[in-house]
Amino acid sequence: MVSLQWCGCADDSVKVVNNSQKAKVLWITVGLLAVFFVAEWSVGLWSQSLSLQADAGHILSDITALAISLLASFLAQQPANKKATFGHQRIEVLAALFNGLGLLAIATFIILEAIQRWQHPAAILGIPMLAIAVLGLIVNLLNITLLHPHTHDDLNLRGALLHVIADTVSSVGVIIAALAVHLWDWWWADVAISLLVATFTGLSALPLVQESLKIFLEYAPESIDPVEVEISLKSFPGVIQVEKLHIWTISLDKVMLSANLTVECITIQERDRLLNKLESHIQKTFNIAEITLQLTSCRKALPLPIHPLFNQDLVFMLSASKTHSNLEPS
Repeated sequence: MVSLQWCGCADDSVKVVNNSQKAKVLWITVGLLAVFFVAEWSVGLWSQSLSLQADAGHILSDITALAISLLASFLAQQPANKKATFGHQRIEVLAALFNGLGLLAIATFIILEAIQRWQHPAAILGIPMLAIAVLGLIVNLLNITLLHPHTHDDLNLRGALLHVIADTVSSVGVIIAALAVHLWDWWWADVAISLLVATFTGLSALPLVQESLKIFLEYAPESIDPVEVEISLKSFPGVIQVEKLHIWTISLDKVMLSANLTVECITIQERDRLLNKLESHIQKTFNIAEITLQLTSCRKALPLPIHPLFNQDLVFMLSASKTHSNLEPS
């Protein structure tokens, strides 16, 4: 059984630098959102704007989610030990799942508040609402610029980015609602924008929750078809059968594969060469770096042994037959 691990000291150093940069970006984002939350919540209460209050609640959930992300990023850097043999990388996936569920909860809360406001409308101050919404748009665009470069291989940061994108859309909606309230006194615009923001927030959370659950349920990644992998392995000369093929994801950028392969009767050197070819093929074709393959050589059936008692009876019969033939007169 052989396992390939494509890692080295240089790769570890790069990972440490990347993790440090991600943590710094998260801290800056949390700081900006915390300052803006205080301002938006205060103005939302003063102006009686539901969309501002809803967006402020969303901001609070973002701050909580990012704090979880920081904790998850720290724990994910801890080395593997006797109990956590894969390390703590799935903590980031768990944080992403909580982020998605938090978005769904916020969306539900906004919808319920919008229904109540529709039944009991209130006077809204359009100018303060517009000013804080423009400030929120600027803050969210800055946060998107900070987070986006680090989300390609990090499901946790991708969840944080979805929060900020939802906030950005919410800020645009609040700006539109503020203009409608100030220019035409359309109080219902505040309620309508709140419903749109809630819908967008919920829809943006569903893919994040779905992808996180697939990782926890150890599904194969969407980009890899296990049937195609099995066919590819069987296409190699000498491979007779593929059994116990398992493909699962530890984190967004770490896919595992294990399988038992039955191969033709070959020498140890030929088996080693075949093993190297198979692992290299899987790594290049399917982008799977963590590979464990067990090769078992087929063996020809050996002749069944004759029971010792049967052997003794056969010898006795042959001896008796020979003796009888010698006693017969010629």
